[in-house]
Amino acid sequence: MTTAAVEPPQLVRVDPRAWLMLCLGVVAQTAATVLITTPAFLIPLLSSEGGLSLAQAGTLSATPMVGMVLTLVAWGALADRVGERWVIAGGVGLGALAALGAAVLADGFVALGIFFVLCGAASASPNAASGRLVVGWFPKHKRGLAMGIRQISQPLGVAIAALVIPSLASAGGIPGAMFASVVFCGVLAVHCGILLRDPVRPARPVGDAGVAALANPYRGSAVLWRIHAVSVLLVVPQYVISTFGLVWLITEQRMSPLAAGAVIGISQLIGAAGRIAVGVLSDAVGSRMRPLRWVACAAVAVMLLLAVLDWLEWPLAIAVLVIATTISVADNGLAFTAVAEIAGSHWSGRALGTQNTGQFIAAAAVGPLAGALIGVVGFPLTFAAAALCALVSVPLVPRNGDTHH
Repeated sequence: MTTAAVEPPQLVRVDPRAWLMLCLGVVAQTAATVLITTPAFLIPLLSSEGGLSLAQAGTLSATPMVGMVLTLVAWGALADRVGERWVIAGGVGLGALAALGAAVLADGFVALGIFFVLCGAASASPNAASGRLVVGWFPKHKRGLAMGIRQISQPLGVAIAALVIPSLASAGGIPGAMFASVVFCGVLAVHCGILLRDPVRPARPVGDAGVAALANPYRGSAVLWRIHAVSVLLVVPQYVISTFGLVWLITEQRMSPLAAGAVIGISQLIGAAGRIAVGVLSDAVGSRMRPLRWVACAAVAVMLLLAVLDWLEWPLAIAVLVIATTISVADNGLAFTAVAEIAGSHWSGRALGTQNTGQFIAAAAVGPLAGALIGVVGFPLTFAAAALCALVSVPLVPRNGDTHH
């Protein structure tokens, strides 16, 4: 009796369609990111012309995160049930409508905040579903690379917003800034509805194997909860920089809004490359957790260095901000891939929804809390507080988090 040879994992071919699905997922997530980060780049306008304090403007900029928190798990559960295609296309389309409402219907800051919440609620859909798309289309030995590419959407979206929104806001105010997302999200919703295809899912198993495959991955193990906790803590330095980096460059480093936006944009593009690099590294070392621990340690060091250099008023702090931006966004792809792999195909939508919910709860809190902290103790100690959050995350990174269902 002969046994068929098993093809080595590195020789398993990736379906060419997988790259198109990845591209669509990246661009859809990028459009959603532009939409939800636009309010952060309106903070200088809200402060100078709107009369809001930094804490108030930071609170308004965090309202999209509230919408995301309210809907992430629901979008993930819907993706588990109906697939990724219509969840992504429908959510991005609703985001375009919410942005249109913010542009033409909001007649005050309260109404604007409500529309920002709706923008976040709609934009949660690609967060919950596009990660499932990657895991479903790519074999395990390519998921680190694929998820690293998928995760460039967040820094890429922030970079686009940083380069475009300040100029649009200067020329056309809040409506001018929001119309960018109306167009971007509207076009992407149509393309995703036409071109996206859900990956083939494994047949729903039966018997003892089926019970094991369908079992709740949160029961009997704290691995997923620990990964969620690490990601929540590492959100703090990421959003301190992405929310207040532009303000810091303008007010503390005396840069023009255009130059400051360019620095933030370039930083985010470098961060996008860093996400791909750590994804490839995780494939090479056969672990998601070891690189995640390295990223957490690096975040502690670079945020402390940024705090010291800012306190000393050294211009080198601008270069360190670029490095800190790169490091602070590098963990997301690793954690996403690990969560999806550990949860399995029948639970990954809800698990990724839970992962995102924790992160965006933290992100929503960073705006008002960090804004208030900056007003009381200044930027250096706020950067140091962000470093402390990263430090707490280091021992929480699981050492057994690479056991996949």
